[in-house]
Amino acid sequence: MAYDGETLMASGLLKIDCSKIAVVAVSGAGPNVCGHLLLGTGTPGDMIYFHVAVVKGQPKYMTESGYRRYLKDNGKTELKRRYLTLPDPRSADLYLEGLMAGTWYWGVLPNNCVAFVEEVIAAGGGTWSSYSNCPSVAIQDSIGVKATRFMSQLESEIYRMYGVPAF
Repeated sequence: MAYDGETLMASGLLKIDCSKIAVVAVSGAGPNVCGHLLLGTGTPGDMIYFHVAVVKGQPKYMTESGYRRYLKDNGKTELKRRYLTLPDPRSADLYLEGLMAGTWYWGVLPNNCVAFVEEVIAAGGGTWSSYSNCPSVAIQDSIGVKATRFMSQLESEIYRMYGVPAF
């Protein structure tokens, strides 16, 4: 059976630190075109990843090496990673620890891996949420973000060409 993480057996075994988090989208397996979403906590290169991937059961966690094994064993690739900071990371830590101790009921599109990540972010006072419960779409930049990036690039190019601010 392909590796999908570890079950947290007791509270306090992991140092959960939501002061720095990453929303991580990976490709799907088999007929799953939507992909899968995980929450990474900690510093880049030394993160702990959390996710739900069963119809009914406990969420799982993976260390950095476990995450690499998960990708390889399941034939997945990382699609995108978005780093965030939360206003109240301690509340997110406690909420995530509670989720890890409980049972998650997967609902395919509702109450899926995207909802799991959104709930932890909301518990920490974050505002990131998805307009789609399909992970490969959920992690994409919004139209507003794309427009802002375009305008910034346009302004930089006008400044480079003419030496004056564009707007």
